[in-house]
Amino acid sequence: MKRLLVRGTNWLGDAVMTTPALTRLREKFPEAHIALLTPEKLEQLWLRHPAVNEVISISPRLGVFAVARKLRERKFDTALVLPNSPRSAMEVFLAGIPNRIGYARPWRNFFLTQTVASRPGAIKMRKRTVSEIKALAEKKPTYGTRLPPFSQSAHQAHEYLHLAAATGASAEPLPGTLFVGSEETEAARHKFGMASVSNPIFGLNAGAEYGPAKRWPMERYVAAGKALRKQTNCHWILFGGNNDAGLANQIQSALGGGPDIINVAGKTSLRELMSLLKVCQVFLTNDTGPMHVAAALGVPVAAIFGSTSPELTAPLAANGSSFQILASDAPCSPCFLRECPIDFRCMNGIGVEPVVKAVLKTAGGGAMGL
Repeated sequence: MKRLLVRGTNWLGDAVMTTPALTRLREKFPEAHIALLTPEKLEQLWLRHPAVNEVISISPRLGVFAVARKLRERKFDTALVLPNSPRSAMEVFLAGIPNRIGYARPWRNFFLTQTVASRPGAIKMRKRTVSEIKALAEKKPTYGTRLPPFSQSAHQAHEYLHLAAATGASAEPLPGTLFVGSEETEAARHKFGMASVSNPIFGLNAGAEYGPAKRWPMERYVAAGKALRKQTNCHWILFGGNNDAGLANQIQSALGGGPDIINVAGKTSLRELMSLLKVCQVFLTNDTGPMHVAAALGVPVAAIFGSTSPELTAPLAANGSSFQILASDAPCSPCFLRECPIDFRCMNGIGVEPVVKAVLKTAGGGAMGL
């Protein structure tokens, strides 16, 4: 195999969870030219990654035929299609790539030369119905915080490793891996006014693109932020995308403002986001794309899960870095809904004190998880 195209996933967290599979492909084909086809919003994620020789970005305005023309001229031998969509399979079919590998799914098998069956142990992320949630909610909730049992075989990263194994690559799990240079972190520190900060730097990400069901309540983030600042004298970096800017502004104000609260929500490029995460001693977050990025950069992470499942999407911590996961005992969790149809017990069941303890333990090197 001389020229391999990997059709990447479309979302930030999913993209990070593909890095073990990409690393295994590079191990199997050390001399191959491996190109990654990715949405342009994720292009910067792959800079410096040793598994990838070339990044081909596609704009959301580019139609399937235009993408195929872009690929055809590069004359790839094999395409590995990581998403399950019909369009992603059609892109490599129209590009005339001779060998096309992907999961067997409706409306796309015709476009592939090798279809891969779902792996044993795969768990589908099925949204619960409102009636199911209400029935489960009749059970008495056990408020408090638990560290859920983890199953290595359930994690989403294994979906991509299993697919990569169809090329002959190893399916053995690996940590996630992303890379930023020291000059990038220094540039980010200067740009956002942290060049001379010597106090511990903690990161906080209270938003979540998927919806409010993944967001721990703002007032609890504020309470935890105040308690941690009092105990550690830390500087806080408030992270988030454009849609989180209002939330970050409210948290900044509630924390009292001042030079030790740096609000970068909606103000960074993806590369700057990565660089600022890298300078954090610990990152407190919901289950989000930045959670996965931080873990893959080797940043200690304390992650709060509500409507989603840590068994499927826990952070893949790099370089033995520590992480803690917090989730309540709500019987209806995970529901995978964007908004809670009842009383939000999955997040309301997670108190401030356990989160503070988890952050301190994580910053000190404690690890739980995969």
